[in-house]
Amino acid sequence: MDIRKSEELYKIALDLMPGGVNSPVRAFGSVGRNPLFIDHAKGSRIYDVDGNEYIDYVCSWGPGILGHAHPEVIEAVQKACLDGLTFGAPTGKENQLASMIRDCVPSMEMMRLVSSGTEATMSAIRAARGYTGRDKIIKFKGCYHGHSDGLLVQAGSAALTQSVPDSAGVPASFAQQTLVALYNDKDSVRELFENNKDQIAALIVEPVAANMGVVPPEEGFLEFLREITAENGTVLIFDEVITGFRLGVGGAQAWYGIKPDLTTFGKIVGGGMPMAVYGGSKEIMRNVAPTGKVYQAGTLSGNPIATTAGIKTLQILSEHPEIYTKIEKNAQKLADAYRERARKRGISLHVNQVGSLLCAYFTGEKVKDYAGALSSDTKAYAEYFGELLDQGIYVAPSQFEAMFVSAAHTDEDIDRTIDVLLK
Repeated sequence: MDIRKSEELYKIALDLMPGGVNSPVRAFGSVGRNPLFIDHAKGSRIYDVDGNEYIDYVCSWGPGILGHAHPEVIEAVQKACLDGLTFGAPTGKENQLASMIRDCVPSMEMMRLVSSGTEATMSAIRAARGYTGRDKIIKFKGCYHGHSDGLLVQAGSAALTQSVPDSAGVPASFAQQTLVALYNDKDSVRELFENNKDQIAALIVEPVAANMGVVPPEEGFLEFLREITAENGTVLIFDEVITGFRLGVGGAQAWYGIKPDLTTFGKIVGGGMPMAVYGGSKEIMRNVAPTGKVYQAGTLSGNPIATTAGIKTLQILSEHPEIYTKIEKNAQKLADAYRERARKRGISLHVNQVGSLLCAYFTGEKVKDYAGALSSDTKAYAEYFGELLDQGIYVAPSQFEAMFVSAAHTDEDIDRTIDVLLK
């Protein structure tokens, strides 16, 4: 595999950007390689600057549910560009996309369009604080909600009572308002509510934890979160930046039958363009400016190009429910192949799969939380990553990321991938 042009571009990038990349995981640091520079993509394939072709299971970290450069989405975006890229003023497309989202997800009674998942989660938490008049929030260890200051925390030595910044540049005073619980551990949540009575504005959770690989909620866990937040007057926020419109047009909340107070969407909702959404009950959202005192703004929010891509993507997904059947079936085939790989090679491997999301952990433990994910052998993962990459299969360059199946993956793609896995 020739990667000389990628190597040359990486050397230049190292002088221009921290680590030569604009997002840390792209640096391939945890898999012992240098990053590939992508030239173009189409359908289920990506092509690097050296002309190498790969079956892509990263899908731009999720939004490529229809595959790359879907012709109907591209045509709609090209047409919209001719009318201008951004106006900083309202357009009818914002209404159209918001109405489509509300039709798919009834809990989204009122919403605000923004430009990134980080912006959506940050704004949802601010809205919850403004609504409740409280300062503290609960997040879960291993769940990622963007890089805003108040969410970049990890549990300290007293895991359930004290938080410390997980990034330089984040004041400790910010982190002190963020309490960290353990995913799938009801007792850790109860303890935080008992020790911080009437102080918790919001509890934010990925209904399927998809930033420590893929960790599904155990039976009754989401129902428990709904009950305890309601009992304590705390806003329940579902971060569906990854699961939204990927587990179905109703997202994880429809999949599991739970209605949160606020939801954040990203990735797919912009059809591959920079777009995200936060929203929920009108009672809470009417506290957002200009109707309320919770300030949030953005010049590019709801811009006509991103909304066009989102509208076309949601139209296709809504009109073709068979897409979800297909991608879940293919994800299951891959999950079964990973288990067969483990059996044939005599290696420790645990596979989690929910819908079209899956992750193969190099561990003999059942992965149901952050500690289980961390038990993975990252060296073994790096070797596996390199093996697949050299065979033209592109998966996440990190053990702790999800694998995404798209509608563009053909039977031949899946069969080819399984053949490589079982060699």
